[in-house]
Amino acid sequence: MDSKTTSLEEFHWLMDMIQTIDVGLVVIDRKYNVSVWNSFMQNHSGKPPHDVIGRNLFKLFSDIPEDWFRRKAESVFLLNNRAFTTWEQRPYLIKFKNYRPITGTAEFMYQNMTLIPLVSTDGAVNHVGVIIYDVTDMAVSKDQLENANSQLETLSRTDRLTELNNRGFWEECLISEFRRSKRTKQPSTLVMFDIDHFKKVNDSYGHQAGDEVIRNTAAILKQCARETDIAGRYGGEEFGVILIDTSASNALLFAERLRKTIEAQTVTHEGRDIAYTVSLGVAELTDDIKNHKQWIECSDQALYEAKHGGRNQAATYSAAKKAPQQAG
Repeated sequence: MDSKTTSLEEFHWLMDMIQTIDVGLVVIDRKYNVSVWNSFMQNHSGKPPHDVIGRNLFKLFSDIPEDWFRRKAESVFLLNNRAFTTWEQRPYLIKFKNYRPITGTAEFMYQNMTLIPLVSTDGAVNHVGVIIYDVTDMAVSKDQLENANSQLETLSRTDRLTELNNRGFWEECLISEFRRSKRTKQPSTLVMFDIDHFKKVNDSYGHQAGDEVIRNTAAILKQCARETDIAGRYGGEEFGVILIDTSASNALLFAERLRKTIEAQTVTHEGRDIAYTVSLGVAELTDDIKNHKQWIECSDQALYEAKHGGRNQAATYSAAKKAPQQAG
């Protein structure tokens, strides 16, 4: 076998490999005209080589960000160095539809890209090879993992019955707000409240009815709270709301609105109507309050006074008088 035959066979093997390899391969010249377009590119773009070879890449695919791609490619032409980009930096070079059965939820093919300098016999880089890798499986798996972790994080801080913040996460928020308010000197008020005679509800109607009352209370709390307010289930039938940038007088208005809304509604469980009320304690953060636990204690003292005064009312804690002030 002579050298000419060997060279032709090697060329045939090379071309066969280019066409069958499971990555996209494009070769462009200095004018960004296409010189090589393999089967992967044909299959995913729907454009055969005779419609692509010799034509400008940007005119063929107008959605390619030209300035960005030129910056990448010019560094390869000039410096004779490779360049890379991942799907996390840019999801794709050319938007191909995703046909993979496992990751069929993805709208398009996520791609990693490598630009390789192709050196001519004279040592100049007149062509650049663009290799496109389909990394849809990897991208979707990572996205699904991140979503799962996000859902787990949400579940870990959410009370299952009410879908409010659970006590642990809510207390973390309270600590953060305590520090923020102390630092900025902006007003902040804590409202603690619970359901009046809740044991009687359970004893009279059953624990499932009690759960429905708790869920209803949480739903009304969400309706009454602002987007910046931080509500949580403190435990059992007790709830807490952090009212950011709110004075005690304004917090009392919120507490009264919440109380009256709950009083006006009934919960129907298994054909039986349940009317109930709540009592609330309001405590604005002051210089006398040294930590978040003391803040809760102040609000609890006001809540106790509301209970002692007959329930179905709100009371405001006053450090100056050493006793809560009632409202409602």
